Amino acid sequence: MTDLEIVRIPALSDNYIWLVHDPVAAATVVIDPSEAAPVLAAAATRGWTIGQIWNTHWHPDHTAGNAEIKAAHGAIVSAPAAEAARIPTLDVALAEGDTVTLGRHVATVLETPGHTAGHITFTLAEDGLLFPGDTLFAMGCGRLFEGTAAQMFANMQRFAALPPETIVYGAHEYTQSNGRYALTAEPDNDAIRARMTEVNAARAAGQPTLPTTIAKELATNPFLRAASAEQLAERRAAKDAFRG
Repeated sequence: MTDLEIVRIPALSDNYIWLVHDPVAAATVVIDPSEAAPVLAAAATRGWTIGQIWNTHWHPDHTAGNAEIKAAHGAIVSAPAAEAARIPTLDVALAEGDTVTLGRHVATVLETPGHTAGHITFTLAEDGLLFPGDTLFAMGCGRLFEGTAAQMFANMQRFAALPPETIVYGAHEYTQSNGRYALTAEPDNDAIRARMTEVNAARAAGQPTLPTTIAKELATNPFLRAASAEQLAERRAAKDAFRG
């Protein structure tokens, strides 16, 4: 159980930016700000000062708000060391095993390449929280733009080993389309069918489907459930071509 306050900020067409606040330390971080305006507005409404920005990877839909937020609040940008050349606002370069802190809370860096070559994930073990950027989604995983299926499979194995109650704050509202593919990947999986009933109802009502949990993903995510790197590669290629 965490006492962190976590605000979901919809951005662009399907991004979620996560604004995280430690009320005791009065410390705030924003994770993967694709744009600045909604973040600054959310912070102003709550009277929060954004002291940090954490980026999981270099893609503009995760970093484009950095400069404006940094200018407005003096935020320190922590991002993957391997992608420093592509994140010009970077202040603190992060690699496997490094930690960043938000007040009394500690996030450990996991290197999770695949979607991009230097992608990282932030895990707050004591709080039971995971911020995987574009590595893990509800019933999905990131496209392999710069990495390999073997790398993504290794990431999935690391996530699968986390406590099942871990709350996962993915960065995109892809659940409905991911679930439609998941039903074709595992047509006999009753858990996927049941989850899709909930997801379809939530989306029809304009509600978000994130965050999720490791337990839900272990039951319904065909990529987290892949038995091998080869099976993950097959499923990723099928999902890339899927138009259902």
